[in-house]
Amino acid sequence: MTTNPVSDRGSARQELSLCQKVQPFLKWPGGKRWVAGRISEIVRQSLVRCYYEPFLGGGAVFFHLRPDQAVLSDVNPDLIDTYSAVKENWLRVLHHLKGMRVSREDYNRVRDSWPVGRFSRAARFLYLNRTAFGGIYRLNQDGRFNVPFGGERTPNILWEQDLLRVASCVLRQARIIAGDFQPVLDLAGPGDVAYCDPTYTVAHENNGFVRYNEANFSWSDQERLASAAHRARKRGARVLVSNAYHRDVRALYSGALSEVLTRRSLVSPDPAARRLVREYLFVL
Repeated sequence: MTTNPVSDRGSARQELSLCQKVQPFLKWPGGKRWVAGRISEIVRQSLVRCYYEPFLGGGAVFFHLRPDQAVLSDVNPDLIDTYSAVKENWLRVLHHLKGMRVSREDYNRVRDSWPVGRFSRAARFLYLNRTAFGGIYRLNQDGRFNVPFGGERTPNILWEQDLLRVASCVLRQARIIAGDFQPVLDLAGPGDVAYCDPTYTVAHENNGFVRYNEANFSWSDQERLASAAHRARKRGARVLVSNAYHRDVRALYSGALSEVLTRRSLVSPDPAARRLVREYLFVL
């Protein structure tokens, strides 16, 4: 049986019109839930054709924006496989996920496993995302997930708040790709908008940027990103880049509009001890 893409898009929009707010289904350190509304506001001012997000992570801006066309990518293949599985058949993912118990012993067993099927692998990814310490995604040198158990939290929110079904509906409009940011950003042209949120730390504003960030997103990667962003702007695309509040980073985006976004650090468990953290948002 064949399907009508136009009809499918129309039914997806109708279904989403019932949702006042679409939440990301992943917890993601460094995610942009706290500022997704402001970034989406700027994106909408220029978005005519396709939205690009080559550092997808938790996808907070994409889910807030809910664009008609999108290309989403990330260098993390497990993350992208999970998005693709949720898009294709969220019910099959949920079926596997609901059968997974949460305890320290169960967590360690799931963490050390590697299921064969793509939907069971997606369920494993979601389980670890919800039950690992801090929702951190980290692999050891052997490529194995090595984050310790985070406590008796459960992934129940994913079905109790219908997060996977709604996310699957939004993702129908998106092309999902695993890989480096540069080839995806090089696709953006007139009428397109790209939002880039590379991995970086904002803890060291005045010195040591390379030393503290090299393992996350190297300085040569920062230079490649800035060059790709400037090229996309010359082709007629609008490009937004979140980045560390640091003079060396600011110099890479000479000529771009910039906005300083401020939030409270979530590192300390004591709210009174959480300091203000600043980040740049560049608009090319």
